[in-house]
This record gives sequence, C-alpha cells and structure tokens, in this order.
Amino acid sequence: MAKKKSKPLVGNNTIGLGYRLSSHEKLCAERMKQLLKSIDELKKNVASLNDSMSKGKGAVAVLMALGAFVIGVLGYLNIK
Repeated sequence: MAKKKSKPLVGNNTIGLGYRLSSHEKLCAERMKQLLKSIDELKKNVASLNDSMSKGKGAVAVLMALGAFVIGVLGYLNIK
C-alpha cells in the first residue's frame, strides 16, 4: 500500500489561510466594538438608575419628615 504524500503549506493554502484569519480577526474586532458599545450604554443606564434611586430616597425621606411633623402637631393638639 502506497503512503500518502503530505502537501506543504505553501502557496495557495497559506494565502487562503491568511485570508480566513484576516476575515476572522475582522469579525472578532467588530464583535468587540459592539460589546464595548453595549458595555458603555449599560454603564450610562446604571448611572441614570442610580441617580433616580437617590432622588427617590430623598423624596421618601422628605415625605417621612413631613409625616412625622404632621403627626407631632396633631399629637400635641390632641385632635382626634
């Protein structure tokens, strides 16, 4: 039985391989750009949500203080 000859990686094979690697790297670079863009958008969204939560906590604190003041006044005047 004859032994198969191996073909060297020279010529058209390396050009095709280089093209495949180049297109793969281009695809990966595009994916990385998309990921970075998505991460930046998520950071902005988290920052805006954090600001909204801080405002909400402040509003609740003000309402609690006003409620405590009203209850204190009503308790002092004994209004039933």
